[in-house]
Amino acid sequence: MERFFHLRELGTTVKTEVLAGITTFLTMVYIIIVNPAILSAAGVPFEQVFTATIVAAVIGTLIMGIFAKYPIAIAPGMGMNAYFASVVATHGVSYQVVFGTVFVAGVIFLLLTLTKFRETLIQSIPNSLKYGITSGIGLFIAFIGLRMAEIVVANPENLVTLGDLSNPVTLLSILGLFITLLLMARKIKGALFLGMLVTAVIGYFMGLLHFDGVVSAPPSIVLFDLDIAGVFTHALYTVVFAFLLVTIFDTTGTMIGIAEQAGLMKDGKFPRAKPALMADAVATTVGATMGTSPSSAYVESSSGVAAGGRSGLTAVVVAVLFIGALFFSPVVAAISALPAITAPVLIIVGCFMMEGLAKISWKDFDEAFPAFAIILTMPLTSSIATGIAVGFIMYPIIKLVSGKGKEVHPILYTFGVIFAIQMAFFPAH
Repeated sequence: MERFFHLRELGTTVKTEVLAGITTFLTMVYIIIVNPAILSAAGVPFEQVFTATIVAAVIGTLIMGIFAKYPIAIAPGMGMNAYFASVVATHGVSYQVVFGTVFVAGVIFLLLTLTKFRETLIQSIPNSLKYGITSGIGLFIAFIGLRMAEIVVANPENLVTLGDLSNPVTLLSILGLFITLLLMARKIKGALFLGMLVTAVIGYFMGLLHFDGVVSAPPSIVLFDLDIAGVFTHALYTVVFAFLLVTIFDTTGTMIGIAEQAGLMKDGKFPRAKPALMADAVATTVGATMGTSPSSAYVESSSGVAAGGRSGLTAVVVAVLFIGALFFSPVVAAISALPAITAPVLIIVGCFMMEGLAKISWKDFDEAFPAFAIILTMPLTSSIATGIAVGFIMYPIIKLVSGKGKEVHPILYTFGVIFAIQMAFFPAH
């Protein structure tokens, strides 16, 4: 196992990788509850989505761990599930037809992955944008953690404001944050996971963590009834394009950010890119046949990287735990229902991901502002894809007017135009 995953070369151990896998799983397991809840509102059977979500996560994450050997987890993405539900509502079509659009997008996704397109895309992204993406994701997931803990809440006058700190869940989140920070400051291995464990125990005695059973039989696994013909009958081409475009850039940006955080990028390049990019493409295609929205790389994987995960073994552990979740859905539901357990981890990891800011040349405005735009946009729009789009639009424009247009890779000009059109005429959210 050590030799297969090159653990010694990466400066990690089996124990560290297992702890990192558990940490990643606990920070992203909410998807097996949230995804069925969102898609069932569009008429899809809850248990069908529950099973499909886990199967897609297991397939994608195993491909990532075994073939690409990265500590990155794959699962149906947040945002795309909400878009799925909105398509059903606004286009007046059945969810089977919308699953058809997901399948078509997935097949195109696979074909693009078999070419060098996505690899070329990653290599064409300048370092300032890569660091901006990493830092933007950091702020984004920290903001998610703050919202989950209700440390910040919605406010009609200025969008957000400080929440009620006497709220039991908020209080537990803050306590969990300080406990985890204490463990981190003492440089205790597995501090993030131990912090969640201690927070869960405290939550149980506070009466906030409730278990309705432990083990349950997994729902049956069946293939879904897709309506691919309906995609063309209803001319849902823009929906296919939106699924494809957002998934490509969401997952590519996340992979770059996490690989950069883990120190796995080599001279600005992403080794073993093809199998890594194949993971989410296969998960999206298979997931559509079983009843779930497109899959993508999960930003929560950064919590596992922060816990020391550096190899594909971390991803394999995540996949195994997702399989286990099929049988322990009551326990998983209880833990994921208490945001105070995972929110502190997301806040702390957000700090770790800001390291790349020091590597951006802030004195060069044509490099600095596009990165700044990404960092600003991601948390404020709650969308990694939107942040990337803004950066891709800004970078070539500013370079061009600065007289440095030749420094920009042609693919950035192409996608700058595509993103501008996509955001103006058929935004995905």
